[in-house]
Amino acid sequence: MKKMEMASYIILIASVLAILYALIFNPADWIVYAIAIVCIPFLVLSFGLLTMSKPIKEEEEERREEPFTGY
Repeated sequence: MKKMEMASYIILIASVLAILYALIFNPADWIVYAIAIVCIPFLVLSFGLLTMSKPIKEEEEERREEPFTGY
């Protein structure tokens, strides 16, 4: 679980930096399009994974006993 959380933080930071680069430095159009196509979905994905990885107080013990394996 910690590996996924760390990877999500790295992807989140990289996406935010790329989006800020595109907004501040005004690169060529194709670079802005590439950043928009790749980094915005990664930003949303990493934020969702970070939100899902933090258990609420009631589920904390249940997750330790039986980790989520999917449906």
